[in-house]
Amino acid sequence: MLREAIYHRPKNNFAYAYDEDTLHIMLQTKAGDVNHVELIYGDPYEWENDLWQTKTLSMERTGSTSQLDYWSVAVKPEFRRMRYGFRLESIEEVCFYTEGGIFDEQPTDIANFFCFPYVNKVDVFTAPSWVKDTIWYQIFPERFGNGDPSINPKGVLPWGSAEPKPNNFFGGDFQGVIDHLDHLEDLGIGGIYFTPIFKAHSNHKYDTIDYMEIDPQFGDKETFRRLVKECHKRGIRVMLDAVFNHSGYYFAPFQDVLKNQEKSRYKEWFHLWDFPVVTEPKPNYDTFAFVSAMPKLNTENPEVREYLLQVARYWVEEFDIDGWRLDVANEVDHAFWRDFRRTVKEVKPDAYILGEIWHDSMPWLQGDQFDAVMNYPFTNSAINFFAKEEISAQKFQDSLVKVQHMYPKNVNEVAFNLLGSHDTPRVLTLANENIDRVKLLYLFQLSFIGSPCIYYGDEIGMSGGQDPGCRACMEWEEENQNRELFTYIKKLIEWRKKDPVFGNDAEFRFIHADDKYNYAIYEKFNHEKRMVFILNNSTQEIQVPIGKIFKTNNPIKEVLLASDSKTELTNDQVHVSSMGYRILEQTI
Repeated sequence: MLREAIYHRPKNNFAYAYDEDTLHIMLQTKAGDVNHVELIYGDPYEWENDLWQTKTLSMERTGSTSQLDYWSVAVKPEFRRMRYGFRLESIEEVCFYTEGGIFDEQPTDIANFFCFPYVNKVDVFTAPSWVKDTIWYQIFPERFGNGDPSINPKGVLPWGSAEPKPNNFFGGDFQGVIDHLDHLEDLGIGGIYFTPIFKAHSNHKYDTIDYMEIDPQFGDKETFRRLVKECHKRGIRVMLDAVFNHSGYYFAPFQDVLKNQEKSRYKEWFHLWDFPVVTEPKPNYDTFAFVSAMPKLNTENPEVREYLLQVARYWVEEFDIDGWRLDVANEVDHAFWRDFRRTVKEVKPDAYILGEIWHDSMPWLQGDQFDAVMNYPFTNSAINFFAKEEISAQKFQDSLVKVQHMYPKNVNEVAFNLLGSHDTPRVLTLANENIDRVKLLYLFQLSFIGSPCIYYGDEIGMSGGQDPGCRACMEWEEENQNRELFTYIKKLIEWRKKDPVFGNDAEFRFIHADDKYNYAIYEKFNHEKRMVFILNNSTQEIQVPIGKIFKTNNPIKEVLLASDSKTELTNDQVHVSSMGYRILEQTI
């Protein structure tokens, strides 16, 4: 075996407490290199006749890429602590892998072994349990519904009368959301993620003027309070967008800096390079990207921290919101986010804290900062395979297996899995208007592990390119909606809610990725049954041998999306139409 490929680290996704009693341990090896792995473990203080007492558990191969195999096991150490190592077996050899290195025989010195010192309850990653069963719906408030024309901003355009632009307005507001909550309830939505609602200059509101005030074009605080209550009546949670990395140009402290320069009492609120502070032709201060109208806040400054933490507390305490989505979260210091978590959880322990991070986010997911991040690695893999056809089936599997093993299981269970957002082209546009590809995307998203999110309008087949094209007015005329797509997604959501295996209470594993015919097979399973999904991403019909995916003689039934009826399968081949899917079920 290739010993250099064997890897474990007693931390993060490789060794963590899943709950107060259970540890999850993972090992990484070269793909196809190892036939069997055992965990060797024991309490570091349990000795007899000068010999350390150990036990063994077989580890399971939980995923494979073209290069790597991942082996996992759940173990319940009797006294919540353990030393451990691994026994690896291939056709040619057996070796033992420990913190001290790789040995041909099991080392006798306990100092060689990895250590999990103790499972402290406070260190266990804990996210709100309700998120596991929530389907989110993202709303860009300015473009969802104009319910109160009396508060329209100056220069508002008739609803949907023009293409979306960075600087035009159509009058979307809170009343417009309230008026259409039945649409979300009918679809099966359990949570709304609103892009920013606070007073700002732009239509997107990511340039905050006042974090304590609602933008007047959306309504007032009483209307927002009513919106939250109406959502809660329907079992819909509400998550707001916090832009704490930067403020807007018209934020009062920044205006004071521009006016008073070096004499401003707010000069330490920002990352100013020198004086006088100028915005053109280039800003001489840190900003979001290079946007002079979005000066970066100095969250290390005590006054800034106190102000933003008051904001975090106020909207939870006063309006009973259920979560915060944190914009550009990776550019804000970790110490601030730890204080933020403590502040929010003191008010509402089961509030959901979601960070916008587009890359490996393990440093923020240790249990002391965020509950989840926006799972863009999932997004990119699914879009690149199903919509764009830019990667092969094997690369799709490789990327998703990597995503699956990137974080602990209890993190993956509440990951925010999106296909589109206000920052990306719409799903139908990315799929080149091919509705069958969009259906495959939603089938995969809604049967994957995590907490899925639908971007407003995608459920009825809206199109749109990169921002601002993806921010068009919601289409409310049913004759202009794709109602068949709506019904399909609604059915998937209903299925996810009623069936734990289809939903978020089962294991996920790829079975086969076929580059020749461009299809993928994966399974969801628990101790009672398994469901096998065959997704054909090609324009050719395919035949899949039953023996490739089912190893026992237990009865196999087909699950039909459009009906509750199930039929026995008797043939040796599963036929899948072009751009189609089959879902099979077997009791264990």
